[in-house]
Amino acid sequence: MLFKVAILTALISSVAGHMAMSEPCPRFSPNCANKPPLPAGVSDYDYSIKSPVPYDGPLMKSDIPWPESATTWTAGQPATVKFQPGGAAHGGGHCQFSISYDNGKTAAVVHEVLQHCFFSGASGGNGADIFEYTFPLPATMPSSDNALLIWTWVNAVGNREFYANSATLKI
Repeated sequence: MLFKVAILTALISSVAGHMAMSEPCPRFSPNCANKPPLPAGVSDYDYSIKSPVPYDGPLMKSDIPWPESATTWTAGQPATVKFQPGGAAHGGGHCQFSISYDNGKTAAVVHEVLQHCFFSGASGGNGADIFEYTFPLPATMPSSDNALLIWTWVNAVGNREFYANSATLKI
């Protein structure tokens, strides 16, 4: 009986997945209420958006330009990024929020959370208590109809895995 409970627990926790952005809606996400349409030539959403970036794969799942922005941010004003609840936060770790103007080839970090991403302090658990980050954007950011927000995260507990989501923005 104990074995059955252990198997069931493992299956339930694997279904929950890891952490993923929900606002602004990441590229290829099937989970956003206000998701932009897929670009021409792309036939489906990414149902593994909460999975780690493959060790031998690209950071960005596609370099196809997105046809619409997920949201508009204003230089010099606060910006908010929200995450889907219910994912495994693996004790926190480091996360960064970066902006790219060349579709992810280069990026500048605009905010980072060291050690305790998704937690208000030290934690070894999986249940996040922070699902939203608000941070000021630099007032000197150039405007763009196709800027890219890139969120990256390296977890603190378990296998060290690298996660990333991106969303097209207007600035």
